[in-house]
Amino acid sequence: MLEARELTKRYEGKADRPALDRLNLHIPGGEAFCLLGPNGAGKTTTVNLFLNFIAPTSGQALVGGVDSAREPLEARRRLAYIPETVMLYGALSGLENLEYFTEISGGRRLVRAELLALLGEAGLAEEAAFRRVSGYSKGMRQKVGVAVALARRAQALLLDEPTSGLDPLAANEFAALVEKLRKQGMAILMVTHDLFLAKQCGTRIGVMQAGRLVSVFGADDVDHLGLERAYLEQFRGAAA
Repeated sequence: MLEARELTKRYEGKADRPALDRLNLHIPGGEAFCLLGPNGAGKTTTVNLFLNFIAPTSGQALVGGVDSAREPLEARRRLAYIPETVMLYGALSGLENLEYFTEISGGRRLVRAELLALLGEAGLAEEAAFRRVSGYSKGMRQKVGVAVALARRAQALLLDEPTSGLDPLAANEFAALVEKLRKQGMAILMVTHDLFLAKQCGTRIGVMQAGRLVSVFGADDVDHLGLERAYLEQFRGAAA
């Protein structure tokens, strides 16, 4: 569903080291791939290329076989994106935000009962659905973002540090939502610094360093301690 083919991004004036260097990656429906790595490793660049927020220098970012650079609108119809901070209209309720974003995405018009059901499926309490988003916690905003993905019937979900700043309970609830979406057949690409979250959510875990995907682990093939050790050894070796 999500595929990178020799995907490369170089920025002018930084030709000596690409931001992303010949990434090859395939994430089918029903898989959650978590990207780990320090700031500047190329994780967010990867997400931005799939979204066509930036253009690749070479290679392709494909969404269901659609090249996101050549057919950005068609690729985005298949995608949902939840950034670190979900941007919603504070003067509107969660329900009104969901209705608005569903309509502008070009999906079919949903009645109130359907919208409320989607918010409930995303874990937002019904009474909260009618309150202004300006009073929402970050975790509640993330749930509205998940509801938008459900309403759009997205085939793939891109997540960029979705649990940053969440308390442990809210982070655990969000991880459960990600697992639910994966089991429903979504292809999920998650960028995170959180090794525990990666182990909890991912079916595969990749480590990026200096723009390259340097290691890939099956989540069931490594425990938390083993993942932490492998991650640290990767960067200790680079620093040596």
